[in-house]
Amino acid sequence: MQKRPYGKIGVELSILGFGGIVVAGLDQPEANQMVAQAVERGVNYFDVAPSYRDAEERLGPALEPYRKSVFLACKTGERDRDGSARELAQSLQRLRTDHVDVYQLHGLSSVEEVDQVFGRGGAMETFEAAKRDGKTRFLGFSAHSVEAALTALDRYPFDSVLFPFNFVCWFGGFGPQVLEAAKAKGAARLALKAVARTNWPGEERKHPKCWYEPYDDPELASLAFRWTLSHDITAAVSPGQHDLWPMMMDIADSFRPVTSEEEGRLHELAMPLTPIFTITT
Repeated sequence: MQKRPYGKIGVELSILGFGGIVVAGLDQPEANQMVAQAVERGVNYFDVAPSYRDAEERLGPALEPYRKSVFLACKTGERDRDGSARELAQSLQRLRTDHVDVYQLHGLSSVEEVDQVFGRGGAMETFEAAKRDGKTRFLGFSAHSVEAALTALDRYPFDSVLFPFNFVCWFGGFGPQVLEAAKAKGAARLALKAVARTNWPGEERKHPKCWYEPYDDPELASLAFRWTLSHDITAAVSPGQHDLWPMMMDIADSFRPVTSEEEGRLHELAMPLTPIFTITT
């Protein structure tokens, strides 16, 4: 599987990231098998969070034999120092490791949240201490808001940003600003929700682990994934539904940039859809 640089420090990630929620709710032997197969096929980027049900408990034992050869990303949704410190300690224990490769603020959604994490007693105090103490190599954040992402990038030299670089959102004006700002700041770009189509039309979800409707047709999922990775982006994290994971590995294995004709088709696909994220006004 193709790999791309994470920053300028010699680290390379597989263009497809294993979203930890993929193994949530599975029996441990099945989780072990999925992780082993992913590593065998060249996946070295794994991303998880304590809010992903029991994903940390499943991913920790499954990754243990491969820990030295993979890049492990974790997150915290806590915004204060004490809460984030407790959550980091819990994540390290569950993941059976003494450090993660990048620790991320999870799902920043407003400027007020950015202010909170950088304020006195905020989570950034935990983050900087964790880096000093060797509990993380890099610092990053994920965001579902353009304004929050731009504010965070202006506030601190983060190593990476995990953001919804998704074609439906992009054509609605959500995303280009963050990509350019991250590049200007020297932060690696990681994508989430690359194969998201739109919100579920009703309460019933065909793929229960996905709060949004993903493309599950291989051709359309490939178009969406390839569009994201045709930009200056290191890697895209998979959807959380475990039965979509084999399809995503096949798509990543055969990656090629989108053509101008495919770009036109994606514009047509996006036109009638409501993006899962939009710019707030």
